[in-house]
Amino acid sequence: MRVLVVEDEELLAEAIAEGLRDQGIAVDMVHDGEAAMERLSVHAYDVVVLDRDLPLLHGDEVCRRTAASDSDTRILMLTVSTTVRERVEGLGLGADDYLVKPFAFAELVARIQALGRRSRPAAPPVLERAGIRLDPHLRQTFRDGRYIPLSRKEFAVLEELMRASGAPVSSEELLERAWDEHVNPFTTVVRVTVRSLRRKLGPPVIETVTGVGYRIQ
Repeated sequence: MRVLVVEDEELLAEAIAEGLRDQGIAVDMVHDGEAAMERLSVHAYDVVVLDRDLPLLHGDEVCRRTAASDSDTRILMLTVSTTVRERVEGLGLGADDYLVKPFAFAELVARIQALGRRSRPAAPPVLERAGIRLDPHLRQTFRDGRYIPLSRKEFAVLEELMRASGAPVSSEELLERAWDEHVNPFTTVVRVTVRSLRRKLGPPVIETVTGVGYRIQ
């Protein structure tokens, strides 16, 4: 999953981003509405965590434009307001969910994960293919009944390959889905991660499709 955090309180934005990265989620972060629209025009995000009261371009307008676009991005709006009227207004603008500050971080994560599932075609709660059993909720992986400990990035890459149901996934797509914008586009990190996955999972599982990418056989 890839998330954009749009929050003008920089310390809060950093805390949210750091906490989400600890959950294995790729996170980009901006602090005003205009920067948010720029990022949304470039990257395909699963979820935008959107503060309502933003400088340069108000969060309401960011929400309205994003909801009116053809993207599948889900919007979780943050606000300090506790009134029902303002929550209704936010949802009316196109927000998919609403969370009042201050909030429990565990609830924020749960809401983001729920919205992330809605941004993609429906998939089984547990993914199974080629003897691999991957549980995105528990973040556990098994191969032929044997538990396989994976790093956050290994898990994210394997999940993308499993969700593709045998179709090849390019290195560019894996970078887009599993890493944030700070990754070097010319990096070999995808190849290194796939090599590590092959070593842990054992052959033959991940196939290289020449000129295309990788797939689970």
